[in-house]
Amino acid sequence: AVNLYPFAATVARPDAGLAEALENIDIGGPTMLRAAAKNFPDVLVAVDPADYGWIAARIAEGGPGAVPIEERRRLARKAFAHVSAYDAAIASYLGGGDGGRLPASISLSAQRTAELRYGENPHQPGALYAGDGGGGIARARQLHGKDLSFNNLLDADAAWRVVSDLSGGAVAVIKHNNPCGLAESEDQAAAYASALAGDPVSAYGGIVGFNRTVGAAAAEAMRGVFYEVVVAPGYDEDALAVLRSRKSLRVLAVAPETGPALPEIRRISGGALVQGPDELSEDPAAWEVVTGRRPTEREMEDLAFAWTAAKHVRSNAIVLARDRALVGMGAGQPNRLNSIHLAVRAAGDRAAGSVLASDAFFPFADNVEMASEAGVAAVVQPGGSIRDEEVIEAANRLGIAMVFTGARHFRH
Repeated sequence: AVNLYPFAATVARPDAGLAEALENIDIGGPTMLRAAAKNFPDVLVAVDPADYGWIAARIAEGGPGAVPIEERRRLARKAFAHVSAYDAAIASYLGGGDGGRLPASISLSAQRTAELRYGENPHQPGALYAGDGGGGIARARQLHGKDLSFNNLLDADAAWRVVSDLSGGAVAVIKHNNPCGLAESEDQAAAYASALAGDPVSAYGGIVGFNRTVGAAAAEAMRGVFYEVVVAPGYDEDALAVLRSRKSLRVLAVAPETGPALPEIRRISGGALVQGPDELSEDPAAWEVVTGRRPTEREMEDLAFAWTAAKHVRSNAIVLARDRALVGMGAGQPNRLNSIHLAVRAAGDRAAGSVLASDAFFPFADNVEMASEAGVAAVVQPGGSIRDEEVIEAANRLGIAMVFTGARHFRH
């Protein structure tokens, strides 16, 4: 049984220097693990404290020989994967020493924790893999319901990410990886009602996410709407009893991720694209008001909320919000006008007096004109278009307040 020096945890600290990193590269531990794993027919090898209990119980029952060869092989595979991930973390750290923002080479390790019925479609095999860290959807505890599917996990992750990005009591309703409903209020049942009102038709069969422990009032408010999954950091006993009465609902308890942040990887033909996570410290007070009319205090609160929501909507992303609740959303369109049209149509009468967030700059003034026709009062966008002056002039002419963030949040 070997626990390696905590290299990944050490280099994840901003104040860790090269000398400390090198000091935390284990030499003897990986050697012993590899030797033990190579000889797994005769040696029990343990790298995960979660395995200590059942291994000890087997030995107590009948000695080391009581552990069958299949379980020995699994422990050996786990040990080799653990050492491989450890070496990969070191290689990635050293690869970043050339001044690059990402390592020169990457190697990721994750353990298969669940077989799924299939992937996105029935003809695709699927499985769940979890990294060495803790928390997140991959390590969620399922408290109720049947097995999760590939698409359940994708949407559950989208729900958890968006509510985790909001500081107030947030509730999200996710459909096909987009928030069709999102609201923020310390009255959890009211936040849920506002999130559902964002698009009650699309909510059917969706995933609901909370960033606070779910109370009984919110659980009761969810009655009458079919949902696939609920994700939250925890549940009151009364709330859990209500949710467990729904046979088809999966209930997940999720903890924050631990361990170093991993790069985001997207497969392309012949290789992969790698980027850092979309994590940016933003202060709405530092945004630039570019129009003659400044947003009111309420509008500014809604603009900040809408800006966070837009970050989690597929590009081209347009979000309409009012009273810290999403009232309309347009996602994944080839041009921004189409997204505005969809958001306005979804909002209906609620578009009047709402604010609008756009994940990237407006290329033409017609975007502002369409928003104005719907009654939008204020806009937040990155700015940076060659036609910014035309867009600002249109906003001033139409009495719309506009702020530039200087940052973009594409999510393709």
